[in-house]
Amino acid sequence: MRIFVAGATGALGRRLVPKLIAAGHEVVGMTRDGQGEALLREFGARAAIADALDAEAVRRAVVVSEPDAVVHQLTALSGSLDLRRFDASFAATNRLRTEGTDNLLAAARAAGATRFIAQSFAGWPFERSGGPVKTEYDLLDSDPPAPMRRTLEAIRYLEQVVTGARDLVGIVLRYGGFYGPGTSIALDPPADQVVALRKRKIPLVGGGTGVWSFVHVDDAAAATVAALHRGHAGVYHVVDDEPAPVRDWLPALAEAVGAPPPFRLPRWLGRIAAGQAVIVLMTESRGASNEKAKRELGWQPEHASWRTGFVHGLALR
Repeated sequence: MRIFVAGATGALGRRLVPKLIAAGHEVVGMTRDGQGEALLREFGARAAIADALDAEAVRRAVVVSEPDAVVHQLTALSGSLDLRRFDASFAATNRLRTEGTDNLLAAARAAGATRFIAQSFAGWPFERSGGPVKTEYDLLDSDPPAPMRRTLEAIRYLEQVVTGARDLVGIVLRYGGFYGPGTSIALDPPADQVVALRKRKIPLVGGGTGVWSFVHVDDAAAATVAALHRGHAGVYHVVDDEPAPVRDWLPALAEAVGAPPPFRLPRWLGRIAAGQAVIVLMTESRGASNEKAKRELGWQPEHASWRTGFVHGLALR
């Protein structure tokens, strides 16, 4: 199968492209510059240089590649996020989730691709009511906090246009929080969140009742490969087997990276210090079930729990 990967040199793309090639696929990776082109050649992939927000450039790149499937892994996340200005921090990524998605879908159609896989997120976008763990059939938040609304709108848009496609198989993979090589939770070298934990800059806010789901970046890549072969149109949660509240996983992560235990911050003070988005993430978010992905994609995460993953998966290269 010939696969066109947009975002081929990002945190997930760097783990995905070699897996696709190892599985016998021919891969064309989209990148914006020569540095990315060189990396893709090292992987054994061909490179297509284009800006994801340039519709005509994307169309040319995809059509020339003649892919059977297009994989959309585009984000623009780098450095520390300003959670008080949540939507501003995600503004560039939101454009990739809206304009970039439109450009890639149009190009995939023009090229005659039959499958389209796009990255989404499992966690804070869920409705903040009901049980602590959500399935693909549960609703997203109908009334998110003001600082997070544009970002949720972009996520909702991407999911609707991809799964609503009628002329190709549109699959949305809602990944959990990434950890492992190239992500913001990695040890070699120490990534942003690891550095922040070691400096005690990530407190445990309120009761730490927000539930998170994680996935090692290599497991996320493996699930993406599986979705190319077995996925039906729709949404899949790509997360590990153990959704957990912040009060459990944050101290464990701190210990795993050699950081002191996080200090505690009352909910009211957390809101003043860091804004409403932090309150949602720390005390109100919901985790995700991976049962559908395991059942329909035939996928099993190698790092089945963050408990062992944080210990054994952060320093992998």
